[in-house]
Amino acid sequence: MMPELQEQEERLQFDGFDHDDAWDLGSLLVRLARERGHGVTVDIRRGDQQLFHYALPGTSPDNDDWIERKIRVVRRFGHSSYLVGQTYRDRGTTFDEESHLETALYAAHGGCFPIIVKGTGPVGTVTVSGLPQLEDHRLVVEALGLFLDSKAATGVRG
Repeated sequence: MMPELQEQEERLQFDGFDHDDAWDLGSLLVRLARERGHGVTVDIRRGDQQLFHYALPGTSPDNDDWIERKIRVVRRFGHSSYLVGQTYRDRGTTFDEESHLETALYAAHGGCFPIIVKGTGPVGTVTVSGLPQLEDHRLVVEALGLFLDSKAATGVRG
């Protein structure tokens, strides 16, 4: 599992990331979730600025709390929230037990992925909350792949 998660972060990188990219990626995530009947909240940030946020029917303020907690993990560790949690699971423990971080502030549950710009590193986050953690993670990874493939196919920087 870990090699796959690491490969995702190596593969799913942008040439640059701006406000329009946030809108397009967020809209794609919302469309995929709607088509599948998923009640999720989607959040995209560059640095500290929230560029996109949408809550589909079936969500609640709890999803916003989960988003904040997942984002803190990605910002602190520089990797997807699912990869961070899996690192602890692979060691036979949990993030909550061993990280010594406040669980009310940090959640190493799947669904938050770093927005990585080639040659720069992580510049933001894309987060989904509302499904089981592996499904949240897979939805984000799928959308990033589709988005970046679309940019490459049209020759647009992405």
